[in-house]
Amino acid sequence: MKYQLAELVAQSGLSVDTIRYYQSIGLLHPPAHEGRIAVYDESHLDRLRLVKSMSAKGLPLKVIAMLLAKGERPESDRALLLAIEKDTSEARYSGAELARLLGVPRALVSLVERSGLVDALRQEDGAISYSEADLQTARGALKLIRRGIPVRRLLGLAIRHDRAIRKTADEAIDLFNEHVRKARKGAESSPEEVAEAFRELLPAATALVAHHFQRVLVARALRRLERANEERALEVASRAASDLRLRVRW
Repeated sequence: MKYQLAELVAQSGLSVDTIRYYQSIGLLHPPAHEGRIAVYDESHLDRLRLVKSMSAKGLPLKVIAMLLAKGERPESDRALLLAIEKDTSEARYSGAELARLLGVPRALVSLVERSGLVDALRQEDGAISYSEADLQTARGALKLIRRGIPVRRLLGLAIRHDRAIRKTADEAIDLFNEHVRKARKGAESSPEEVAEAFRELLPAATALVAHHFQRVLVARALRRLERANEERALEVASRAASDLRLRVRW
């Protein structure tokens, strides 16, 4: 079935500006043209409904765009949505709700939001929606602050790490798209294979990065104590480090 833009708006429940924006960032493929009139079809409507569904489950547009990148694979797209549905169907919190649950001033959450660290969580309307995992992560950050680490220095470190990790994340997504989602021997990977690979590889990749960071952090901290000839502190730290086990899922 063919749709003109006004009809696509009515069928999808999305505005003209939203549809055009999705086209501009690659979430929606360009329409055909009959003369000067843009003509859309069922594939455009299916994609819009999929993006709308993923966004409603809390996925930011940047993440949706990366998941759906590298070509038109509607069945694979749906499989990926099902693969991540469990993690995105959890409770969502506004910035005010997050501050209340953490027991901190709303201004502190606003400070983090202004830093750009949570831009990936920003939705189309500009609002930021936090998950249960975000809440637990924020509680971990509060432990660092309560131990005396200045908020602004911690934020500065987090911003520098964020800039570095974005490049790594993009390259990891490229690897997944090129070697898992791409066609193999002339036949595209089945939706089930793509979904299973996503379920398996996401925690594995996350664990790999987290484990490496912990090992490097501990090793460099111990090396500093050794260079400073702080033998007692080194002994205690080495014993504590040997007892640490990062809880990761491979």
